[in-house]
Amino acid sequence: MTPEKRADYWSANLLLLMVLLIIWFVVSFGFGILLVEPLNAFHLGGYPLGFWFAQQGSIYVFVALIFIYAAAMNKLDIKFDVGEE
Repeated sequence: MTPEKRADYWSANLLLLMVLLIIWFVVSFGFGILLVEPLNAFHLGGYPLGFWFAQQGSIYVFVALIFIYAAAMNKLDIKFDVGEE
């Protein structure tokens, strides 16, 4: 792999990580702490939505982000020809 291609791969990897970490931060800190009161106006399964995000929603999103990261990295590996054989 050329140094330019390696740098592009690393940049794409960092961009993906930043996007996923921002989503995780918004869901866990934003929805679970900062926006709890406005979200509590809505209910999910009988519980206020802000409470649900603080207790369970952020965990579900985190697990989903793990699978999204794995799928996106597989595509990135194939794109830059560094995939597993």
